[in-house]
Amino acid sequence: MESIRILFLGDIVGEPGRKAVIEHLPLLRKELNLDFIIVNGENAAGGRGITPRIAIDLLRAGAAVITTGDHVWDQAEIVDYFPTEPRLLRPINYPADTPGQGSVVLDTPKGRVGVIQAQGRSFMNPPLENPFLLAEAEADRLRAEGVQVIFVDFHAETTSEKIAMCRALDGKVSAVVGTHTHVQTADERILAGGTGALTDAGMCGPEESVLGRAPESVIWRFRTGMPTRFPIASGPVRLCGALVDVDPATGSCREISRFNRLLIAEEPVEHS
Repeated sequence: MESIRILFLGDIVGEPGRKAVIEHLPLLRKELNLDFIIVNGENAAGGRGITPRIAIDLLRAGAAVITTGDHVWDQAEIVDYFPTEPRLLRPINYPADTPGQGSVVLDTPKGRVGVIQAQGRSFMNPPLENPFLLAEAEADRLRAEGVQVIFVDFHAETTSEKIAMCRALDGKVSAVVGTHTHVQTADERILAGGTGALTDAGMCGPEESVLGRAPESVIWRFRTGMPTRFPIASGPVRLCGALVDVDPATGSCREISRFNRLLIAEEPVEHS
């Protein structure tokens, strides 16, 4: 049976990142023969949070689902938008009465795809409920409802917590990919139970930057210890994420690879 091909793009940073993603998603869908696209948009609005307008633009460009993270509430207008758009997720380990939801299931021509968003607790604020218990319970619930293909975005600070989540969900979901630290890791693999794993997808943002921010301001902060603004950097944008092929019948990952593309004057440069 033909695989379901999923592209996941890591944290979109500011105007440069979101413009590049919006422009290139239709092209990537065709070039990579994609069935489903997920993007993390929690830094899309000036580097902090997401607005309804940006969410709509990303969905119209081809994103099937938008995940978020610890900056999800930084733009006040997003709170009232969450109940109206189930394809925009907030971490599942918020209290049950929090606006929005932490998972969604959507139909594709090749079968249903479930997406779960969870947030880690190590060095992360605000402190949320235990993501391991809630993510595992949600994965079990979806599988009981017949959803085989399940993708998890785990938004967490430490590599140990992200790797632990990959291991905890091995055999229960199709893939677990980490976000939040904006630096793509090189440890993509398929675990023993058939789950694809990547500790961090990286970011979609300016290449000449410190995690998407102007280097000069970040360096000044480290040198002086004094507070300052961290404006979004400019220049060429790098798109980072993961490309996952999943068996729609079993939900097992057939292949996972890093997606990493530097955009310069409309000419992409790929790095393996």
